[in-house]
Amino acid sequence: MPTIYLIRHGENDYVKTGRLAGRLPGVHLNETGRQQAQAVANALSQALPKEQVKAIYSSPLERAIETAAPVAQAFELETVIREGLIETHYGEWQDKSIKGLSRLKIWKHVQATPSLFSFPGGESFADAQNRVVAELKHLHSNYEAKDIILCVSHADPIKLAVAYFIGLPLDLFQRLQVAPASINALFIDNGISRLLTLNFDLSLFAPLHSHGSGAK
Repeated sequence: MPTIYLIRHGENDYVKTGRLAGRLPGVHLNETGRQQAQAVANALSQALPKEQVKAIYSSPLERAIETAAPVAQAFELETVIREGLIETHYGEWQDKSIKGLSRLKIWKHVQATPSLFSFPGGESFADAQNRVVAELKHLHSNYEAKDIILCVSHADPIKLAVAYFIGLPLDLFQRLQVAPASINALFIDNGISRLLTLNFDLSLFAPLHSHGSGAK
């Protein structure tokens, strides 16, 4: 079975201002997000053997598709939209500020016992995890062990998927960090999963570029 790279979309103004975009249409990458998407494309095209990268899949939301675009171009592939990679359905919490939501009494369940929590008018974390895991199992079953597939999704679906495949209880998935435009990788073979990379955030290495030897 293949190696699956899970890429979170780049920054948008909802991320920047700490609001839940959820499944709202028309949420696009901002300038920082577009730069991040190109940086991800550059990094992956330099690190991965082009002939082994067989497909790039994306959530149907604009910010994910826009992140996938330069990656797909780098590998000369078409982006395939997959509904199973879509963001968690936040229901009535969509478009609300995280700071404001964190003041609600129910917020403690989001952090401490997410396995018991359902978003008002939306989906539960358990349902979201089942959805994205089923999607990834379906996708990876179509490829060989040496193959690589790239999937662009969102923070919670990626964290939920990683938690499942490494055997981390759902109630602990919030301990994982998945930054905008971060790269995460899983190798899955015959029911055995290995986490190869978690939250590889290219922005952490940006300062290195200005303190090198001066080479261009």
